[in-house]
Amino acid sequence: MSVQITTAFVEQYKGNVEHLVQQKGSRLRSSVRVETVTGKNAFFEQLGTTSASKRTSRHSDTPRLDVPHARRRVSLVDFDWADLIDREDQVRMLIDPAGPYAESAAFALGRAMDDEIISAADGTAFTGVDGSTSTAFDTSNIVDVQVGISPAADTGLNVGKLRGAKEILDSSDIDPEIDRYCVVNAKQLKNLLAETEVTSSDFNSVKALVQGEVDTFLGFNFIRTQRIGTDSNADDKVLFYAKPGIVLAVGAEPQVRISERDDKNYATQVFASMSIGATRMQEELVGFIECDPS
Repeated sequence: MSVQITTAFVEQYKGNVEHLVQQKGSRLRSSVRVETVTGKNAFFEQLGTTSASKRTSRHSDTPRLDVPHARRRVSLVDFDWADLIDREDQVRMLIDPAGPYAESAAFALGRAMDDEIISAADGTAFTGVDGSTSTAFDTSNIVDVQVGISPAADTGLNVGKLRGAKEILDSSDIDPEIDRYCVVNAKQLKNLLAETEVTSSDFNSVKALVQGEVDTFLGFNFIRTQRIGTDSNADDKVLFYAKPGIVLAVGAEPQVRISERDDKNYATQVFASMSIGATRMQEELVGFIECDPS
């Protein structure tokens, strides 16, 4: 809030504005399919699999194979951010705060982008010719049983659960060269690091104990964020997906504008906006792991 800018007066600070601890921008954008679109709604075509027909005789009729065809709809959502910096505030400060405010706006839009992606992962997808058919998340893609132990939700993230997630994606017979991702929070990353198989150089060339973080394991690229959700049992929902499984539609890239407002005593306004949407493209490529948060 602009009324709180007095906390940055020179009497209290030494000429720089530090951002409060926060996630700076989007961490998930590069992990999903990104498409630039125009209009309020965007449609993405999908082609299913077919099988080749064996020829059983000479000069036989040409076979006709109908390729399954479907489409997904993404509705764009507009996001705005704005704040004011009074002229008097700039006079009392040793720096121009417009730059840090603009960065703060950009960070906020990036976090909103991640929230849209996370929400779309197991949200309702809209399919059909006009996108009016609702397609629910496939609950069989929820990993809730640890190897040899049930229920798994009573445990944190571990190697057994990751193997279950890997099996789900492998069962879809996706291209092994397609990137796979696992989105975890700090607590579940800590649980995973406690696993011997993750921290041992015999199992993981990343040497997680030395780095203090997990980069890749069992074919998954790990992304840490505190923005993952919880299920009805208050368990953490650790997301996993293959890159084509989620699409981010961008109607307008995040943009920041700094201008003077004559209707606000010529205060400086920092304004940011974007137009985006996200949807799950393929049920088989997206799932989550139930993990105990304690």
